[in-house]
Amino acid sequence: MLIPELLRLAAEDSGGPDIGKMIGQLAQYGVVGLIVVLLIIGVIVPKYVMSNLLTEKDAWRDAFEKEREAHQLTRQQLAAAQASADVANEQGQAMVRLLEEFGHRPQTAPGSA
Repeated sequence: MLIPELLRLAAEDSGGPDIGKMIGQLAQYGVVGLIVVLLIIGVIVPKYVMSNLLTEKDAWRDAFEKEREAHQLTRQQLAAAQASADVANEQGQAMVRLLEEFGHRPQTAPGSA
């Protein structure tokens, strides 16, 4: 049979590492093999890596909080500027109504409606 022979050759010449065989070799060492496998796949991380990640997380959180406070201050300043503009607009409209009651016609600049 030619087909089984070709399949056997293809399986032998796959070129990639046999992960199952590697895990089996590591697992034969018992607990040490299990710990190495867990370290390789990332289930267990060293303490220095975890402390670095926690420090980085805290730094990002602090930066986020500062940025949020800065944006809140910007929003408050924009609201104050809008309130000031609204007051000025109301004052201008009141002045126009007052002048019209006294018989003055407001003059508009050319091109404005």
